[in-house]
Amino acid sequence: MSVTDSGIGISPKDIERIFEPFYTKKTMGRSGTGLGMAVVWGTVKDHRGYFDLSSMEGQGTEITLYFPATRKNFHPEPEIASIQELMGTGESILVVDDIEAQRQIAAEMLEKLGYQVVTVSSGEAAVAYLQEHSADLLVLDMIMEPGIDGLETYRKILKSNPCQKSIIASGYSESIRVKEALELGAGSYVKKPYLLEKIGRAIKAELNR
Repeated sequence: MSVTDSGIGISPKDIERIFEPFYTKKTMGRSGTGLGMAVVWGTVKDHRGYFDLSSMEGQGTEITLYFPATRKNFHPEPEIASIQELMGTGESILVVDDIEAQRQIAAEMLEKLGYQVVTVSSGEAAVAYLQEHSADLLVLDMIMEPGIDGLETYRKILKSNPCQKSIIASGYSESIRVKEALELGAGSYVKKPYLLEKIGRAIKAELNR
């Protein structure tokens, strides 16, 4: 699959860095986060694919994605009978994510499913919040900058609340640190971008566990 544009192109220096997380030529907080291409790269790697990128400054860019063929039959996930299967009953959920847009998306989805949602922007804020309040479940982003990441946040929370329920969220492939969080007791790993059904299923399963 190829995608071509006729834009300003990418310099050789920038081509070497465009897949780095948080690298962007745009104004941070206004035009981009520097995560878009890193997320694409992670998704392609998850599917065992690779990139071919060519660009000329002033002429445009072409990106070609290659994916391996397979002879395996496709087995889709079972469809839900109704959104009612995913509905909560007012349980409290703390969403921990350093990116405001991601916090808003998660909060809107979870409120639609009947949960009470509080959001914080860092692991440190999550630890502080839970010293004064309780949450039935955490939706915990794994990569947060600056400050402690999702794994370290979860470790600190477990010291004061060993039974804290949590699911891990990330826009990247399942890393060693994600697996460590799951081994500590986190319920499941949800890949971003959020989909209502997937996050709804994960939360419902963890709350009922």
